[in-house]
Formats: sequence, structure tokens, C-alpha cells
Amino acid sequence: MPTARESLLDAALSALAGLPWSGVRMVDVASAAGVSRQTLYNEFGSKDGLARALVRREADVYLRGVDRALAERPPASPTGSDAGRTPVGPADRLVRVAEWTVGSARSSALVRALLTGCWSERLPAPSVRTTAAVSAVPAQRRADAGVPGPAELVAAVRDRALAALEKEVPGADPVELGRYCETAVRLGLSCVVAPPGRGEEPAGYIRSVLARLPVRAAG
Repeated sequence: MPTARESLLDAALSALAGLPWSGVRMVDVASAAGVSRQTLYNEFGSKDGLARALVRREADVYLRGVDRALAERPPASPTGSDAGRTPVGPADRLVRVAEWTVGSARSSALVRALLTGCWSERLPAPSVRTTAAVSAVPAQRRADAGVPGPAELVAAVRDRALAALEKEVPGADPVELGRYCETAVRLGLSCVVAPPGRGEEPAGYIRSVLARLPVRAAG
């Protein structure tokens, strides 16, 4: 059963689907979540705090998807053994991450804004609080925390990918491998902003570019 916090965030996201953020009312969000307006303010402090928490949750959902894409294994063979599995190389994992990036940005306007830094007037572009303004109340302190910018989010994906792949590419220069991982993410973003030509899927485009970028050994 979702917590009051999750129910409030779900209600806010549902309201945003039909209204610009300026038209979303706190009282309506509380009512849709089945809690009092005071509970909403106790949890988030203000509408701006609600906005930050909502955007940050979308960032977390995106990053959890990145982790799944990096960890995913191919289907088992009909016999139940690993013999029928096709090995998954670093490029395959990075293509999956890039595909997840493209799909997430297409399906969520908030994820697209987080990744590109382009916030429309319909979206809750949360302001940044200073340290001095942080509340002593734990729930509101969570709402006061900032949200990641595009560079920070790309770096988080790169670091996750690097941690997942460095054991699979023995002898690779960590700096080069990190750049390789970041390139895959940025290729995904390029497909968000400027999709490939007609008839070409992002995965094929990304895979063809990565194939031309071998990772050099350390030293």
C-alpha cells in the first residue's frame, strides 16, 4: 500500500497530465490522494517543495531503469540452461541504457526536461533552495533538497555504467571506458532532441556509432 507521500506524488503527477503546473492546486492534490491539505503541507512544506519532490522522484525512476538495463540478462534457452544465451557485451548494455533514455524522455515530459534542461511553462521547474532555507522538519528537508541538472544526471548514468562494465573489460583504461559510457548516454540524448532519419531506430544508430569507438587498454 503506497504511503501518503507516494499517493500525493502520484496525485500531483496525474493532475499535471491535464493541467499546467500553475493550474494544479494543492487542495485538489490532497483530495485526490485522500489526505488532508495539512498532511500535504506537512510532507512537502509548499507547492515548490512538492514540485522538487515530484521531479526528483522522476529522476530516481529513470536511474532505476538504467540499473535494470545494465543488469538485464538475455532470455534463458528452452532447456533452462545458459547454453542458449547470447553473451551480452558492453555495447549491448549501453545500447539498452540509451534506448531506455530515449523511451523515458518520450514518455515522461519531466524526464525529458531533466535530461535536456528545457522546461516548458507547463512543467514544475523547481527553484533551488539555499542551505539556509532548509527546514528542520525531516519531511520538509527532503522536499528542500535540490534536483539534478542534465550534467549531473548524465554523470550518474555514466558512473553506473562504468561500475557495471569495468569488470567485463579487463585492462581497459577507466578514463576511456568512462568516456565510452558517457558517449552512449549522450547518443541517446541526441536521439531525443533530434531523432534519427525515417526508418532508422535509435538502437541501430547508437550501436553503429559505438562500434566505431573501441575502448583502449590502460597504459
